Amino acid sequence: MERWRGYQAAPGGWGRAAVTIGVFDGVHRGHQAIIGHLVKRAKDLGVRSVVMSFDPHPSEVVRPGSHPAILTEPNRKAELIEALGVDVLCVVPFTQDFSRLSADAFVHDALVESLHAALVVVGENFRFGHKAAGDVPLLERLGRTFGFAVEGAPLVSSDDTVFSSTYIRSCIDAGDVRAAAAALGRQHRLEGIVVRGDQRGRGIGFPTANLSVHKYAAVPADGIYAGWLNRRGERLPAAISIGTNPTFSGRERRVEAYILDFDGDIYGERVSLDFVDRLRDMLKFDGVEPLVKQMAEDVAQTRAALGG
Repeated sequence: MERWRGYQAAPGGWGRAAVTIGVFDGVHRGHQAIIGHLVKRAKDLGVRSVVMSFDPHPSEVVRPGSHPAILTEPNRKAELIEALGVDVLCVVPFTQDFSRLSADAFVHDALVESLHAALVVVGENFRFGHKAAGDVPLLERLGRTFGFAVEGAPLVSSDDTVFSSTYIRSCIDAGDVRAAAAALGRQHRLEGIVVRGDQRGRGIGFPTANLSVHKYAAVPADGIYAGWLNRRGERLPAAISIGTNPTFSGRERRVEAYILDFDGDIYGERVSLDFVDRLRDMLKFDGVEPLVKQMAEDVAQTRAALGG
């Protein structure tokens, strides 16, 4: 898959293309359906498939301070999109000037002049242009003017719940990582660098890897989780703690993982955590002994949740 920074990066002699447009944070099941339809139709038409995304998130530019929690970091998102068979990922820098581009101008500059769109595939709730003034009917009218077809993809849902990035963020914020996984089509993942913490865990027999995560990362609610730690191609079982460590009067919210049956040094490594299930709330214990007893139980529950 080719990766472009901006639609102006389309090379000279670029033929026609099938295009879809969106932030695609999470590349969840709804996104997968849209992109899968795009790839199929591009093959039917004998053209290349292009996914147009944006960086940073448009909300942060239009309404500073409103950046939503990130479900997938840029490289992970690109990997997921590539796995769906896309030919080109075009990431458009979302600036104040770009946000002021009218719907008509966006279609002319991006879809017609740069990408030579033969087909545009979007979700039925798609909005575009300055102040989100453009919708699917407008896109269809512009398509008739400029010579490209428009196909709307229906929203994907289950039990009357539409799978969306907003819904998934709400699940993660509530600690319901199972529901998030059902909508994502895979387990929710956090990425970060392993940094040194207070090293209390090592002293009580449960050394943890402390992750420094992106400030906008979608971190699950405080609690204890069963999951997997991924490093260097390995997938290691882990009991994951999120919270302030109230037993020791902690104040800083942390993401820590105790890797089962592991004895090694991973400080400074970039790793990721896949969340499988929430085991319990974050609790304050009356001393180290009851904490250690509960941590042993957490490990046993983690083994069970991960299939032994």
